[in-house]
Amino acid sequence: MALATGFIFLQTKGVIGIDLTTEELLKYAVDNGMLDLPHIQQSIDMKQREELLKKHPYKIWHGKDNNWHTYLPTETGRIPRRRKDKKDLEDVIINYWKQQEENPTIKEVFSEWNDRRLRLGTISDASHLRYKQIFNQGYAEIADKRIKSTSIEQMSDFLEEQACKLNLSAKAFSSLKTVTRGIFKRAKKRKLISYNIEEAFMELDVTELNFKPTVKEDCFEVFDEEETDKIITYLKDNLDIHNLCILLIFATGIRIGEAVALKHEVFEGNTFRIKRTETRYTDEDGVYHYDIKEFPKTVAGFRTAIIPNGYSWIISKIKSANAFGEFVFTNNGERLHTNTIRSRLSRICKKLNIIHKSPHKIRKTYGTILLDNHVDQRLILDLMGHADIGTTENHYHRNRKKIDACTKILSDIPDFMAK
Repeated sequence: MALATGFIFLQTKGVIGIDLTTEELLKYAVDNGMLDLPHIQQSIDMKQREELLKKHPYKIWHGKDNNWHTYLPTETGRIPRRRKDKKDLEDVIINYWKQQEENPTIKEVFSEWNDRRLRLGTISDASHLRYKQIFNQGYAEIADKRIKSTSIEQMSDFLEEQACKLNLSAKAFSSLKTVTRGIFKRAKKRKLISYNIEEAFMELDVTELNFKPTVKEDCFEVFDEEETDKIITYLKDNLDIHNLCILLIFATGIRIGEAVALKHEVFEGNTFRIKRTETRYTDEDGVYHYDIKEFPKTVAGFRTAIIPNGYSWIISKIKSANAFGEFVFTNNGERLHTNTIRSRLSRICKKLNIIHKSPHKIRKTYGTILLDNHVDQRLILDLMGHADIGTTENHYHRNRKKIDACTKILSDIPDFMAK
């Protein structure tokens, strides 16, 4: 009798409803002839056998020598296997793949960990893609290594070597550790390994000297005062839907993903609510897709953006832009994507002979302007969508003045004046 049928039978007999465990119910069913466990186990075994044979990548064929033939994968290629009886050869194949399942590769465990988190909703599609990129870069050498053949010492040495070989920054190395932690915590949970990966981290012999310094000059991080005037003038003189989007980012400091996800419904007066952002991910064929998340990058990202009076004319332009559509920034009926805006800004920088800077540098420019003008810290956090003013100060505050302007500021300080 099938499992489901057996439980229906138990219900009719009034057994289910009594506070019994699953094991007790099964025992009751078996003892009373309601379930045929050997038959159920046989069905499970057959199903597993079929799945493992489907997984086998090589053809099974009957040779002229009257034997059945196939190949088994190895780390360096493949090896032939043959048996007189086809079932015996299938047994060899099944045993091989069972062993592989009990000792998967590092890449297989990574995929399991990364895909599971996406399925559970603990990471976004974009994060799923980013972790895949980090793994592909950092683990290229040992991705096919069997997880059970790793040790604390090997993983500690491997991470140290990667920091040097890949010339990683401290931030990039931290990301590699995050992926490593996920892989080996998953492996330990599945009892594939017995050690704790944190022990490997404790064994690391790395210092700041191991990491590539990330010294970023101000000219690459923000638009200086002259560049800002130059590019805004150009955007106004060549106003289309792409340039309108870039202007709005200059005026409000919103993230590019938030800008392309704006809908008309969020606008009220000279303000609009940040409620959504664009996310990018790849499908099974490696094709990039762009989608909308119904929440911003962080919790602090839920905020109200304010369009200053000097840019109030943008409001009417936004209202007339795709007035009957759902999204503000569209072209030929299609919503603009972040990559489109990035490409447009890049072309404008090149045309105006300005050092190439991404839309995120506009956001850094906006944050710098707020800090330079001593705007209240609480208001800065609300406008930037940051939870900590330290984030704004440490990562967004840059010098936007040219050397001549800096020289004048210093020269006007009484202590630096000639006596």
